[in-house]
Amino acid sequence: MNKNQGDRAAFEERLRTARQRQGLDPRPQPPGPDAADSSPSALAVGFKVSVELVSALVVACAIGWGLDRLFGTRPWFLIGFVPLGGAAGVLNVWRMFAPGKPAPRPADRTDHPPPPAGH
Repeated sequence: MNKNQGDRAAFEERLRTARQRQGLDPRPQPPGPDAADSSPSALAVGFKVSVELVSALVVACAIGWGLDRLFGTRPWFLIGFVPLGGAAGVLNVWRMFAPGKPAPRPADRTDHPPPPAGH
C-alpha cells in the first residue's frame, strides 16, 4: 500500500466519523425483526389515507355548517365548503404519495445564522 492509499483511507475514516457525529449519515440499525420490515403495511396506508380524506371533509363541513348558523345562510356555506374539504383531503393524500424533496433536517434550516468562524 502506498502513501496515497493510506492517506485516502484515513481521510475516508475521518469523513465517515465526522458525518456520523453531525448526524448526516443514518446510524446502522442492528438486525432484528423490525429492521427488514420497516415499511408500513397496506392496511396501515389505507387507514391513513381514509383518515386524511374523512377528517378534511368533516372539518370543512363543520366550518360550513357553523358559518351557515352564524350568518343564517343555510346551506350555502356548507355547499361551498364540501368541495374545499374534499380538495384538502385529496391534497393531503397527494402529498403523502407524491415524490418530492425530503423534509428538511434541523441542520439544514436557514433561519439561524451559521456559527462564527473559529468555534
